[in-house]
Amino acid sequence: MMAPSWLEVLDSTTHACAAHRRDDLVERLRERRSRLLDPELRVAVIGETGQGKSQLINALLNARVCAVGEDFTTAVPAIISHAETPTASVITKGPRAIAGRSSEPADVESVTAQANREPNVLRAEIGLPRALLAGGLALVDTPPRSIEMVGSADAVLMASDATSELSAAELRLLERVARLCPTIVLVLTKIDLVPSWRTVAERNRAHLDRSGFGVTVIPVSATLRLAAARTGDKTLNEESGFGALIRCLHADLLGQSDLLARRSVATMSMVTMDALLAPLQEEFAETQQSGSGPAVARWHAEAKRLEKLQRDAARWQTLLGDEVSDLISDVEFDLRDRTRRILVEVDEYFEIADPARVWPEFEDWLRENLTAVAETNSEWLLDRFEWIARKIARQVAPHRDDALPDSLPREVPVDSVGDLRMPRVERFGVGQKLFVGMRGSYSGLLMFGLATTIAGLPLINPISLGAGAAFGAKSVFEERGNRLKRRQAVARTAAHRYVDDFFLTYGKHSKDTARQIHRALRDRLSGVADELRAEITETAKAVKQFIDDDAARRAARAQEIRHDMDELGRLRIHAQSLVGVGRPRGLIA
Repeated sequence: MMAPSWLEVLDSTTHACAAHRRDDLVERLRERRSRLLDPELRVAVIGETGQGKSQLINALLNARVCAVGEDFTTAVPAIISHAETPTASVITKGPRAIAGRSSEPADVESVTAQANREPNVLRAEIGLPRALLAGGLALVDTPPRSIEMVGSADAVLMASDATSELSAAELRLLERVARLCPTIVLVLTKIDLVPSWRTVAERNRAHLDRSGFGVTVIPVSATLRLAAARTGDKTLNEESGFGALIRCLHADLLGQSDLLARRSVATMSMVTMDALLAPLQEEFAETQQSGSGPAVARWHAEAKRLEKLQRDAARWQTLLGDEVSDLISDVEFDLRDRTRRILVEVDEYFEIADPARVWPEFEDWLRENLTAVAETNSEWLLDRFEWIARKIARQVAPHRDDALPDSLPREVPVDSVGDLRMPRVERFGVGQKLFVGMRGSYSGLLMFGLATTIAGLPLINPISLGAGAAFGAKSVFEERGNRLKRRQAVARTAAHRYVDDFFLTYGKHSKDTARQIHRALRDRLSGVADELRAEITETAKAVKQFIDDDAARRAARAQEIRHDMDELGRLRIHAQSLVGVGRPRGLIA
């Protein structure tokens, strides 16, 4: 036997759901497939509270199988199907989670009331020997506003009483039902209570047409139907509207089961396709937008950083050279100033002191002062270099603590302060004093001796001898002073030469140290700049690769989505072809 055309569409829809990992839809479609292959035609009866839904079923079956009353509301579904003898049971969950479901027998007329009272009830099942049900028709009484059983129904009867037009809530309920079951019949109940029920029916048809529902409206009166059943009055039964309703159930539903199946599959497939297409369309729209905006911004930022780093390279090297030149000039001036003050003190000291007596003490003092000058000047040089290094490092790599060299040389050259040897100074010994005294006394003796000869005194007399002694002593004292001045001048000259030698030696070392530190600092900062440049370049390459990969991935994914959307679109068209163009709604007479 050839499989019906709708079965292929349903299976294709199920496979599409499985391919898109929608297990919930797969389960729902498989359950629907089982129901459609079942020869039983299940009609769900729905409606708002108090619309006469349960009484409608009682009147159709001419049996009080559904509990009714103002104080009663259906809480669990009740399925009424054909049976040779009246039967009823309540389907409940097992006492334990693994126990499954169990069935308990119940009275036909009280089963729905019993099902409402007991806990853990899934549904009530009722069997009746009725000709209406003998052809495979099954009616399902549902709780108000519940559409849980609609998904497994082949058609829907919606009860709405004639006391008012369809409400907004009822239209919304119809919209939800139509997405699950396209075959709907609106049953206008309680027409016996409303003389103007025809006007209400026409207005309801107008509401349905404006909302796009091709729903058949059948007015009925359960009261007249039950009265006609009791009296056997066929005219009254026809007046109740149930004759038209039963003919609709037999001819339009039971007589066109294949059409109902095709309509149901077409609706379910198209609704399912819409559910599958919606996320695909959203994802496709996302693939058409640049999702790598932050990555592109970062790529541009890295390019700007690289450009700035290259632009700043010459700038910081020039700045470093200028700072080092200024430093060397300042250090040289400081050294010259300190040594000059030492020389001033040396000159002042040797205005009074005799080098022959104080030279060892003076030598220690001069060496200590020059050593202090070297240490102070060297410390200042290194401190200034550390300040310069931090300043330049903040420009080159402000966020790297390792931009500076680990340490700078801090030793002071020992050989900068050399040995100071005492200059040669002439001694004024006893022999030299006698010689100078005799030489000075001769002129005094001769001058005063000649002067006293005029007075008749001899050349050598006490006066000339005293004058000679005085002149000799004066000559000794003058020579001793002159010799002291010469010694002081020699000492100053030696000290000046010594300080100049220190200035040259230490100054050369200071400049060499500055150049070495300059090179070390320049090489280190250049290395850091190169590392930053390499790091930025690698980061930019990685970001660019990510952008390219993301664009390629998006393009590939867009192609996949487009292919999936085309496949779903073709399947949707195939589903539409089961009943014609557009989404099927309502009942086709």
